[in-house]
Amino acid sequence: MVKEYNVAVVGATGMVGQAMANLLYERNFPYKNLKLLASSRSANSSVNVGGREYRVEETSTAAFAGIDFAFFSVEGDLSKQLAPEAVKQGAVVIDNSSAFRLDEGVPLVVPEVNPKAVSDHKGIISNPNCSTIQMVVAINPLHRVAGIKRLVVSTYQAVSGAGREAMEELSSQSRNVLEQKEIKAEYIPHKGAAKQHQIAFNVVPQLDVMMENGYCKEEMKMINETKKIMGMPDFPVNATTVRVPVMNGHSEAVNLELEDELSPDKARNLLKEAPGVVLMDDTGSLTYPMPVDISGKDEVYVGRIRKDDTVKYGLNLWVVADNLRKGAATNSVQIAELLV
Repeated sequence: MVKEYNVAVVGATGMVGQAMANLLYERNFPYKNLKLLASSRSANSSVNVGGREYRVEETSTAAFAGIDFAFFSVEGDLSKQLAPEAVKQGAVVIDNSSAFRLDEGVPLVVPEVNPKAVSDHKGIISNPNCSTIQMVVAINPLHRVAGIKRLVVSTYQAVSGAGREAMEELSSQSRNVLEQKEIKAEYIPHKGAAKQHQIAFNVVPQLDVMMENGYCKEEMKMINETKKIMGMPDFPVNATTVRVPVMNGHSEAVNLELEDELSPDKARNLLKEAPGVVLMDDTGSLTYPMPVDISGKDEVYVGRIRKDDTVKYGLNLWVVADNLRKGAATNSVQIAELLV
């Protein structure tokens, strides 16, 4: 008989939280009871999961009594406050914020890349940044064969990564541009920024706050998280992250300098067999991954594989994934599946 678990989703009315709850149902995670938690503002609302309506409860420390798995999709400050309390009451916390990702003793896990890391948890397991997850799923099979000497990535990130309000802002801005009406901007590059930018018909080369070194926080997340997940503290990674006027689905141009020769055909064969990867690479028929085609999918899609002749052993990849699913909710549920 399969053991069943009491599960809580914190931030259940947000886009990622709703996706987490639905994925637990879709993937037949063995839950006995599902508790949906959110802020007092959302308490007593309802969320449909698998055709059943669940009443949303207010998040509190008492809400974690008897919970086996707690999936967190809230701001980092709230995770820092509540996750340790959930652990004290016996829950394993899988946290989607950046609160614990780089903490020593907290595993940062992508199941296709470093599944054994889950066994080192002390109650909290971190889910990496969305753009990091899809990249390491794509590069890990190549690294295991040819070794990556240096990695350069440029991202093209959808507004869903900034939340439901940002998606609504893209819609309204697009209509207003076409109708030659006034444009209002509140959510790009990030909520609370000193200056806000139009995202409709535009690209914005900043996600999250700017750091003292000239990189934005999203870029540093990709750099530092990749090193931790790959177990390579000195791994040379360089990132430029860009917000684009796409509703959902992050795209990445990944450039690899390898230790050993790896032909594009061999890379394709490796990726074709890699877990969690779908190869979509036929330039003759103009076939390659695009956000409009992969939204709603759980895999990482890879195409445009070609040599980089500017270095001895170089490859270019185009990597696309649904940032709400594999970039957040799906990866979180997969981590719990490893433990189950």
